[in-house]
Amino acid sequence: MSKLDGQCLCGDISYECAADPIVTAVCHCADCQRQTGTAFSIVVGVPREQLHIHGTMKVFETLGEDRGAPAYRHFCGNCGSPIISILADTDDVAWIKAGTLRDASWLEPQLEAWTDSAQPWARAAAHVERPSFPRSPTA
Repeated sequence: MSKLDGQCLCGDISYECAADPIVTAVCHCADCQRQTGTAFSIVVGVPREQLHIHGTMKVFETLGEDRGAPAYRHFCGNCGSPIISILADTDDVAWIKAGTLRDASWLEPQLEAWTDSAQPWARAAAHVERPSFPRSPTA
């Protein structure tokens, strides 16, 4: 896999990561639905220490339904694009929002999380069989 890189809508925030993704996923949690303004978020988990971000992001903290630990949702303060999420209990992984990747053509989600919160049509529309978790997958 080549270098992962991307940016927000306005270009104030950009990033690159030389590491291969740990996992790619579709997250159906209610917070991701609210953050994206749609039915789910497609994310790419990468080693946090390998991710290099340029620009200053704003951070909004949410508390997940069953994790009991905060999620830190980083976004561009100018255009509002969500860039990454960091989960406090697994803070060595950065979850890149796939819509910010310069090239996402290679991406095929490996699993779906929080399917208990999924909109009924969202899972049916995929017509793809992949592992799914009613709530958060275990580490």
